[in-house]
Amino acid sequence: MNVTEQAPGVFLVEGPASNWLIVRDDSGFMLIDGGYPADRGLVLESIRGLGLEPADAKAMLITHGHVDHTGSAAYFSRTFGTPILCSPEELAHVQGKEKHQVTLGQVLVRAWRPRVFRWMLHVIKAKALQAEPATSAGAWTVGALRNLPGKPEAILLPGHTPGNVALLMPTAGAIAVGDTFVSGHPISRRSGPQMLHKMYHTDAAGALDSALSLGAEQATAQATLQAAEKATAQATVILPGHGPALHMPLAEALAALQT
Repeated sequence: MNVTEQAPGVFLVEGPASNWLIVRDDSGFMLIDGGYPADRGLVLESIRGLGLEPADAKAMLITHGHVDHTGSAAYFSRTFGTPILCSPEELAHVQGKEKHQVTLGQVLVRAWRPRVFRWMLHVIKAKALQAEPATSAGAWTVGALRNLPGKPEAILLPGHTPGNVALLMPTAGAIAVGDTFVSGHPISRRSGPQMLHKMYHTDAAGALDSALSLGAEQATAQATLQAAEKATAQATVILPGHGPALHMPLAEALAALQT
């Protein structure tokens, strides 16, 4: 685990195979994502290492419902009463009523590759197969988000999962992109901005289109255009769900996704 402050009040925690964020300001702190189930102890340690108490978290925001991002959600909800919030489009996934996850078959046909095999072993050790859904999770509203530390703004980017989002924190100039795109992954040989392997996406083509729509030039719908323009103008710190933080213009990172 590596904890670094990447923007004022925004801490990236790079876990064994996925990342989570701690965002704090004068109003308190919140979490974005929560690692694999076996990462729970590290999530608690990362919070306490900043002089904070896990029970005081204002909320845990979920970028999407994959088990490497929701692994601590049910525990925080049950133990501390922490509100678990996601996009309305992702709620059924986070609650465990739907499943949009890479299948065992998709992994096994690629398990002859050493990187995939090692990743598969880690997934098993990380208790992904015993993941507990956050059945009490709720859907956020614009108003609820604005009252949280960092005043995050959600940008819906379907494709990785149906309700996948990025979370812009305008004051900090940072954007949490989850798995919309990443800067590294255990099965990838590359570093820097990149899409995850297609097997991880519900709709691989849609995932790329959504990622590119973060750039104002690629955005189409008016709401997406406004969000993209704001993100492009304000975000210079990109915080992915896998890999290190990227300090570069968002447009430059998006251009690399097509290479």
